[in-house]
Amino acid sequence: MQDLGQFGKWLLAAGLVLAAAGALMMLLSRVGFFRLPGDLEWSGRNWKVFFPLTTCIILSLIMTLAVWLYHIFRR
Repeated sequence: MQDLGQFGKWLLAAGLVLAAAGALMMLLSRVGFFRLPGDLEWSGRNWKVFFPLTTCIILSLIMTLAVWLYHIFRR
């Protein structure tokens, strides 16, 4: 039974992280973060494809910096 309690804690933590990420994405989209120059968009009469290239690069840089700082300050 102890293992199920630990698994429940992990599920709860994962749900909270996903909810926070969703709220952050909603906030950033209202500010215009997902419509940066370099974000690619193709559309036709009945379809639309959007690939946020610049947004992905900026998020990758921010996450890399965060992990790097975490490792620096953890020593």
